Amino acid sequence: MGDQQTTGKCPVMHGGNTQQQADVTSWWPESLKLDILHQHDRKTNPMGEDFDYREQVKQLDYEALEKDMHELMTNGQEWWPADWGHYGGLMIRLAWHAAGTYRVADGRGGAGTGNQRFAPLNSFPDNGNLDKARRLLWPLKKKYGNKVSWADLFILAGNVAYESFGFKTFGFSYGREDIWHPETDIYWGAEKEWLAPSDERYEDVDKPDTMENPLAAVQMGLIYVNPEGVNGVPDPQKTAEQVRVTFARMAMNDEETAALTAGGHTVGKTHGNGDAEALGPEPEGADVHEQGLGWHNPHLDGKATNAVTSGIEGAWTTNPTQFDMGYFELLFGYEWELKKSPAGAWQWEPIDIKEEHRPVDTTDPSVRRNPIMTDADMAMKVDPKYRAICEKFMADPDYFKDCFARAWFKLTHRDMGPKSRYIGPDVPAEDLIWQDPVPQGETNYIEEVVKEKIANAGLSIHELVSTAWDSARTYRGSDMRAGFDVHVPFHKGRGDASDDMTDIDSFEPLEPLADGFRNWQKKDYLVKPEEMLLDRAQLMGLTAPEMTVLLGGMRVLGTNYGGTSHGVFTDRVGQLTNDFFVNLTDMANRWEATGKNAYNIVDRKSGNTKFTATRVDLVFGSNSILRSYAEVYAQDDNQEKFVKDFVKAWTKVMNADRFDIA
Repeated sequence: MGDQQTTGKCPVMHGGNTQQQADVTSWWPESLKLDILHQHDRKTNPMGEDFDYREQVKQLDYEALEKDMHELMTNGQEWWPADWGHYGGLMIRLAWHAAGTYRVADGRGGAGTGNQRFAPLNSFPDNGNLDKARRLLWPLKKKYGNKVSWADLFILAGNVAYESFGFKTFGFSYGREDIWHPETDIYWGAEKEWLAPSDERYEDVDKPDTMENPLAAVQMGLIYVNPEGVNGVPDPQKTAEQVRVTFARMAMNDEETAALTAGGHTVGKTHGNGDAEALGPEPEGADVHEQGLGWHNPHLDGKATNAVTSGIEGAWTTNPTQFDMGYFELLFGYEWELKKSPAGAWQWEPIDIKEEHRPVDTTDPSVRRNPIMTDADMAMKVDPKYRAICEKFMADPDYFKDCFARAWFKLTHRDMGPKSRYIGPDVPAEDLIWQDPVPQGETNYIEEVVKEKIANAGLSIHELVSTAWDSARTYRGSDMRAGFDVHVPFHKGRGDASDDMTDIDSFEPLEPLADGFRNWQKKDYLVKPEEMLLDRAQLMGLTAPEMTVLLGGMRVLGTNYGGTSHGVFTDRVGQLTNDFFVNLTDMANRWEATGKNAYNIVDRKSGNTKFTATRVDLVFGSNSILRSYAEVYAQDDNQEKFVKDFVKAWTKVMNADRFDIA
């Protein structure tokens, strides 16, 4: 054997970072992967087996939650500025992009699972800064806990935003249950990089209907179409053709598409007033001290004016916090010309616009800015079919509002399945055709009589079986669419070893190199501390939720090696509380790197350091999957659950080697 590299050698399997080790499919790319059949294993779910979200949400105080959601829309938070002091536009985009991944070809995507919390969706370029929208909702999730899912919160936020802007929505249903692991069965495209040219998805990019099925979005990392034009080249008619196919693949016809485009762009704005190249990495690629947030803007300075997301900059209407007919008035009332935004993106701006028709700046109301249109907006004016629909809307505003309300409801509920699954006080009474309102079948017939008639019908076994199979096989699961007294178990019977019973040489490899549970590492290694934690947890037979609850509990109990305070996010050291998770997820804090594997948690207002931390601590806030578990244990209603889950995981570790215990 040749020389081996010894620097930083670490005998762990390094399974926590997929970039460091090839997986089976890279060695044998033709092998069949069965992962799709094993998704959402119970081991990824931090909730108990008896947890029933559909029953929990029925106990929710709907009125109180929606009241709090309304207040959130205009309650400023220092860490993220709101456009015109209103988060409505951001929340509408959150709901829209959560729901807009649905595609009719396979029924996958959509808002029914809260999948936007995880990669790749949490880091799609088109979802830029929606990480902030989700984080703004965290106080409500924390408060209402298990009684409302993230998936329901995302869509409720969009609905309440429209109501806050003066629009009457068609209705709303609760009942979307969260997943706890990315939906890895969803095929987003074969491209190897974000926003690769859309030619890769088409046999002929000039023929949009040749897009590969089941895809609907035109490029990897987008939800719908490129707002600057086909492959970023403005041409409203070509964009119109892509819009038509893309929305059709999301189950929308031309009228619904036009209504959604106009209604979606009647409020809010796009963001591109700055240098897009200065933004930090997306959430999944950001360092641990960013705590799951991405696209850090070094020039934001607390001003909405300086925000950069898509690169296009401006509002579509004169009054972007009011739902009115302003979108049509500007789009059809002016001629438009191509210009570049401050971030360098193509956008359309009006020629010779009246000063009073220009919207005010998002931060400084004494300044007015030009409105903008994307290439997709211009498609509504240029394409004959879309233009005719828009002219009908302009002639009858009430008709437009009704069409948009219904299209928005369809967009946000299309993947929930039959109406019988709807929950809550705002479920519409009307049956809609896309809900497949099939009546209950007859049940008062005699089964034996019918069987006899079928047997005597002269049909072969093949015909009978094929008929039954074909009637059933079209189903797709994707369409269904304090203090606590606690007993810690103990089992007697362990023996003690003496020196003469111990093979010293064989024990040498057991010398610990790191113990993330006690926030200790012997020295620096090439692999990251959190990967060594993951390796240790796997060897101990722990699931991800068990690893999470154990570490959080051990921190507040003060079990760190050498008594260090890193990760001890509590002033009640020694008490088994959920303080580690509460303080880790508290947006009143910010996180600063102070050295290699060293961080401070700082109070945003005072600037005072509250706690210190390592990468092993902060990974539970930065990794999207681990954060989803941390948020469960930080909820106000899960303090007792935290204690019980900790005890259960602790007992598992304590008895892991007791093969004599059934």
